[in-house]
Amino acid sequence: MQSSLINKMEKAFRYAQEPERVKFDNFTVQFHGINNDHTVNFKDNKWACNCPFFATWQRCVHTMAVEKMLDRMLPADAKINFKFEEKQK
Repeated sequence: MQSSLINKMEKAFRYAQEPERVKFDNFTVQFHGINNDHTVNFKDNKWACNCPFFATWQRCVHTMAVEKMLDRMLPADAKINFKFEEKQK
């Protein structure tokens, strides 16, 4: 393998350990829920989901779960104002 490719792979590994380097602008994901699949969107620091709960509350379990997964990669103003409590094992 060429040394330049090896160097790029090593750099990619280092970057992957620093998710704060990445900030999302917009994306769409398909979320496989317990009862149905849902489309979750993030655009202009705003969340959207096609589930009925989101229509009323502008947040839902699907958007909150994706937010938790992407935590440090989201802009601060895209995060909801509560702390996720991790379950104690």
